[in-house]
Amino acid sequence: MTTEFFSGVDTGRARSNNEDSVAIDAEALLAVLADGMGGYNAGEVASQMATSFIVRELGRWLREAGAQASDGDVRRAMDICVDNANRAIFNAANANPQYAGMGTTLVVAVFRDNRLILGHVGDSRAYRMRGGRLQQISRDHSLLQEQIDAGLITPEQAAFSSNKNLVTRAVGVEDTVLLEMHVHDVLAGDLYLMCSDGLSDMLDDAAIGRLLAACGESLEAGCRTLIDAANDAGGRDNISVVLARASGGAGAAVRSWWPFRR
Repeated sequence: MTTEFFSGVDTGRARSNNEDSVAIDAEALLAVLADGMGGYNAGEVASQMATSFIVRELGRWLREAGAQASDGDVRRAMDICVDNANRAIFNAANANPQYAGMGTTLVVAVFRDNRLILGHVGDSRAYRMRGGRLQQISRDHSLLQEQIDAGLITPEQAAFSSNKNLVTRAVGVEDTVLLEMHVHDVLAGDLYLMCSDGLSDMLDDAAIGRLLAACGESLEAGCRTLIDAANDAGGRDNISVVLARASGGAGAAVRSWWPFRR
């Protein structure tokens, strides 16, 4: 099983700066996406600290450990790297008044032959497209999701809620953070999407699935189409997308598209 990656980040139509960040290590089959929060440029600092630290440290560990590492070993390494990134962001926020309160959501994906080890914090999401069906495989850490789980509102009502951006868990806002992790089976032909809420708030799951299906095998077309559609729907936030396709054959590839509209 091999994996090809493609990523894109766009500022959107309503923001003047970009607080989303993505990083990919194709050799380690690792992808990281973060959506920062905080005043001034603090959100941008937090998301870039998270992605750069995790892709560097976890990527190095994965390359050195190789196939001999068990899934349990990988999960422990992910947990340690995210904890260290959390402490670095938390300490920077406390040492610099201009960064006070900064934090970031996080999605970390490690592909291992026929498995995906997925970790996430906050409301940035991961989806899987299999057999033409799109399924969300992460669960938002948000007030809105808690209200849905408690039966206080329906998913349909949630689409119009004013509480969309209230996360209940984030990297860097406290001295510890809980990374939720799950292992998923990977089949050849699976397409995986990681995204910030700049995409998922603008397009519902059905629309995302239709757009991905219409793009066929092209990951670049998929990225461009999703970002353009989110902007056409209003582009109220930064939009970041990572696509990963599992297939047979040899070699892994990574490409990125960084338009950063201003």
